[in-house]
Amino acid sequence: MASRLEHLQRACVAALALTLPAPVSAHFLLEYTTETIIAHPGDVPVKLIFWHPFGNGYVMEMARPRAFFMVHRGDRTDLLDTLEPVAFRGAENTATAWRGTVPVKRSGDYILVTEPEPYFEESEDKYIQQITKAFLNRSTLPTDWDSPVGLPTEILPLSKPYNVLVGGSFTGRVLSEGAPVPGAEIEIEYMAAEPDMDAAGTTTPTVDPPPGGALVLYSDANGYFTFSVPRAGHWGFAALGVGPETEHEGKPLSQDAVLWIRAWDLD
Repeated sequence: MASRLEHLQRACVAALALTLPAPVSAHFLLEYTTETIIAHPGDVPVKLIFWHPFGNGYVMEMARPRAFFMVHRGDRTDLLDTLEPVAFRGAENTATAWRGTVPVKRSGDYILVTEPEPYFEESEDKYIQQITKAFLNRSTLPTDWDSPVGLPTEILPLSKPYNVLVGGSFTGRVLSEGAPVPGAEIEIEYMAAEPDMDAAGTTTPTVDPPPGGALVLYSDANGYFTFSVPRAGHWGFAALGVGPETEHEGKPLSQDAVLWIRAWDLD
């Protein structure tokens, strides 16, 4: 049986090449917190936003999610009742987002999960549903980050997702109903502008989107992919159309798996 290291080595060879086929930056569901490493126990504010964060572009109207919960030490806690609608303003428009709280008490990992209502993308005549995971940690004690949640589709991190180092790499595995997805198309997004937790707007973008459109790579034959991280901040990965559901209200449905990581520079 191949070791994890051998899997990662094959993934690096098979999936490091990037292509740039898309004409615009991608839309991503964000689960945004100001910090990912939590120093003290308490309620951590979070915003759920459906947006184009790389280019600070158009904000999609977001309905109340079907589910919003956290997983800590293997236990699931429903957080849907913490959500309230808020306005979110990007560079192009203002739309509905959601603000909630995550109760961080004990040490360990907190996996945040959002299952949104499908969003109708009129320009493509299809629905999009981005089932999204993000991570918090308290006291640097790892507990849950490398365990699947059991979602219809998800990206399983094989690198600790809240302290990836710039110049290093991040490896993940695309799963659908628990099985690896070979050849999954994965869009990559950088949060060039970050949401303001106390107001509707954002910070000033720190970089422009790269030429050629959205960054894209593909998973290998075993569902693995690897990305070399060039800059500190929040990076998102969206495996497109990998979920088991393919139709909603008589239209095609792209059920995507989204994962957010946090990268850091060494001081």
